[in-house]
Amino acid sequence: MWFALGTFDADGTAFPGLVVDDAVVDLRSTFGGGASVESLLQDWDATLAVVHDLAEEADDLSSTALSDLRVLAPVRPRQLLCAGANYFRHVRQIVASTLRNGGDERQEDDLQAEADRIAHARAASGTPFLFPGLPSAVTGPHDDVVLWGPGLQHDWELELGVVIGRAAHCIGPEEAMDVVAGYVIGNDISTRDVMNRPDLPMTDFIMTKSRPTFFPIGPYLVPRECVPDPRELRLTLSVNGEVMQDDTVDDIIYGIGDLVSYASHAAVLGPGDLLLTGSPAGNAGHHGNRWLVAGDVIDAEITGLGRQRNHCTAPPP
Repeated sequence: MWFALGTFDADGTAFPGLVVDDAVVDLRSTFGGGASVESLLQDWDATLAVVHDLAEEADDLSSTALSDLRVLAPVRPRQLLCAGANYFRHVRQIVASTLRNGGDERQEDDLQAEADRIAHARAASGTPFLFPGLPSAVTGPHDDVVLWGPGLQHDWELELGVVIGRAAHCIGPEEAMDVVAGYVIGNDISTRDVMNRPDLPMTDFIMTKSRPTFFPIGPYLVPRECVPDPRELRLTLSVNGEVMQDDTVDDIIYGIGDLVSYASHAAVLGPGDLLLTGSPAGNAGHHGNRWLVAGDVIDAEITGLGRQRNHCTAPPP
């Protein structure tokens, strides 16, 4: 049985809703007027039991058509952690395009061999790469993405997001799935030409990835029990109808259990935290440096998790 949770707005007030098919059941009637998806995650096991029963009775419950509601980001994460360089084909493409754009004159076969070596070295290292994002950059699945400057090389990164539903600290990979509440779609918008700081030998992920609207999330939080095998999920992203990313989670280097375990050794995880698990191949550098510009429309989808559509806009004057 498929069902999901989300955050919706019909009259200027956000509320948590249970999504079954194309109908939304207002969960405030069950959990109280002050309920939110964030509050429901605080006791996820109890919440899941209740919403599972409600989903089975959904045909008999009062509901609102999904099309009559504004869909907001399903969860406002307490902490936002992001995995980088975590898909084999993505790493190969990033390495190859970076070398090529940097003036490397080796033959294409040699560039690809170097990219393949680096991709497999990522897996052999045994250590995922995580960095923090700012929760203030989260926006809804249908909201505008503002292409803030400085920087012009705005890129997309469709990702499977993991929402934490239980406190966790220093847990092993074999325990990690037990703390996962469910999954969301995430898009990690990144401005590539401000990533490397010319005044410091450091990388600036805040300027690159955490500006307002740079993390479209949603439309739904789909419980883990509704996704039997996340590695079978397909991620597809298009810009103005042209497919740019189309791959499955099975190409991932470090899986969900490994990432959650690693994150729990870096931070105390808690209900409502969000972990983005990395992006598959097909970024702008692979498509001839086809960066996002104002007027572009990004459509993104992950199997069973819904769809996003975001219009890119110029910053306000």
